Amino acid sequence: MIAVINYGAGNTFNVLYALQQLGVQPILTNNVAELRAADKIIFPGVGHATYAMQQLIAHNITTVLPTLTQPVLGICLGMQLLYTNTAESTLPTLNIIKGNVKKFETQLPVPHTGWNNIDNDAHILFEGITTQDFYFVHSYYAAINEYSIATCNYQINFCAAVQKNNFYGVQFHPEKSGDAGLQLLKNFINL
Repeated sequence: MIAVINYGAGNTFNVLYALQQLGVQPILTNNVAELRAADKIIFPGVGHATYAMQQLIAHNITTVLPTLTQPVLGICLGMQLLYTNTAESTLPTLNIIKGNVKKFETQLPVPHTGWNNIDNDAHILFEGITTQDFYFVHSYYAAINEYSIATCNYQINFCAAVQKNNFYGVQFHPEKSGDAGLQLLKNFINL
């Protein structure tokens, strides 16, 4: 069973549609028991970090998520919330990956929106993907660290994908990245 976390701050319907294109019938849930029972969990995110954390707290997901042992994939804001904190909120985030999420300070337009190339280290998430172009929409970014498995440049080099143990994250939106994004989701499902 693939569970997509429903916390009111996600691109959930596009993620659900992408999974259905892969022949997967995911469940959309904020039920802690269903999350614990899932084989894989996708943690989508679009919106503001404060609201997202408030919703995760309200559904007790903040106490469960860090304890999960099955693969978890954070997308965009979902990836950012895996870190220690974010400049977008005074609330602490999940602290699964040590590090801070910062706001882009660049002469380029913010948010960083559109297709951009990534560099990856031939990680299993990127197997079978023949392009390095993925679709981004974000104003905040995580710095490159020891857990980074892909990077991107938007006048600033930043972490485009991350893995720590069973927690994976992508700053881009695989559900909006065409065939490459679908392959990445398929690779995650097949972990």
